[in-house]
Amino acid sequence: MKHIIILGDGMADWAVPSLGNKTLLQYANTPNMDRLARMGRTGMLKTVADGFHPGSEVANMSVMGYDLPTVYEGRGVLEAASIGVDLGPGDMAMRCNVICVDGETLKNHSAGHISTEEADELIRFLQENLGSDRIHFYTGVQYRHLLVIKGGDKRIACVPPHDIPLKPFRPNLVKALCPEAQETADLLNELILKSQELLPNHPVNLKRKSEGKDMANSIWPWSPGYRPKMQPLSQKYPAIRRGAVITAVDLIRGIGHYAGLRCIDVEGATGLYNTNYEGKAKAAIDALETDDFVYLHIEASDEAGHEGDVALKLKTIEYLDSRVVGPIYEAVKVWDEPVAFAVLPDHPTPCELRTHTNEPVPFLIYYPGIEPDSVQTYDEVSCREGGYGFMEKDEFMNLFMAAE
Repeated sequence: MKHIIILGDGMADWAVPSLGNKTLLQYANTPNMDRLARMGRTGMLKTVADGFHPGSEVANMSVMGYDLPTVYEGRGVLEAASIGVDLGPGDMAMRCNVICVDGETLKNHSAGHISTEEADELIRFLQENLGSDRIHFYTGVQYRHLLVIKGGDKRIACVPPHDIPLKPFRPNLVKALCPEAQETADLLNELILKSQELLPNHPVNLKRKSEGKDMANSIWPWSPGYRPKMQPLSQKYPAIRRGAVITAVDLIRGIGHYAGLRCIDVEGATGLYNTNYEGKAKAAIDALETDDFVYLHIEASDEAGHEGDVALKLKTIEYLDSRVVGPIYEAVKVWDEPVAFAVLPDHPTPCELRTHTNEPVPFLIYYPGIEPDSVQTYDEVSCREGGYGFMEKDEFMNLFMAAE
């Protein structure tokens, strides 16, 4: 049996008064996910281990069955792997957003969803002006980039920028967690403030300002770590002889790299609501022809949640259902070799809060021959009554990969 996990990043949400106190999954028109829930079994999964921040890297690694206290080293190292940066001993990697600040306020974490092409000019400019033998900036995708500090001390407190939209940035600058890390914290804060002096006058930002767009007028480094020690999934699950990951997000590519999965690039995959859903679905179907396991990650709902846009998030959920889940199921249901499906988010990103939370998420599992439970629809409320109950740690992945 082949296996596919379809993950709608940040898809879970809270009850919304304007939707009759339903969650977005309850309110959205999702006939394909509901069909799989009705034919399969459901439950709730705790994806954020105790003591961890509910970041996408934490939650996706948890979905894949990794023990976070053992392997977690932050987002930066995952994104380094994704873009081919080989970390040496003592290299500290960090996610480095380009963000928009308005005076003392962090306006948004994405610089108005700046394009990769624009951001690349800014990152190269920063490397020329702030880089050194010790400090290296690397271009990633859109607003998500990489900063590597040789000899950096990861014992620092860094606030993710998507956690503090429309809040003052200075109280959230980097803080040392021990005296030995103070030099690293001071260096990072100096880089942030220097970037705010340099970036506003760059031609890319002057053009964005003239067009009424948010400027990328600051960096924001966070999630520090060193090279992780992750066991490939093929060693954890014998059913996975060959696997693939499909995503528009560097950190998921990085997880896939360390998990031993090949990364499939899809033209037009943006990580936003306008991503190439059909292209991702076709790539997943093609991968299932040759691979045993596919991890298909769709970022759009998470970005809509960060924007606090209920209507847009509803659209992304319905697009996932109609343009990804439905077509993949219809394509593989007639195959001689059966395919096991799992559908779930990694964490909630409530539109009301505009950032991630650590509440358990609903999941469904379907494969031919499974004994259905009584759940008829896929959402946060119905799945609480699912036959799988509540799961955590590697229980979900162990169960899913045991499907034969």
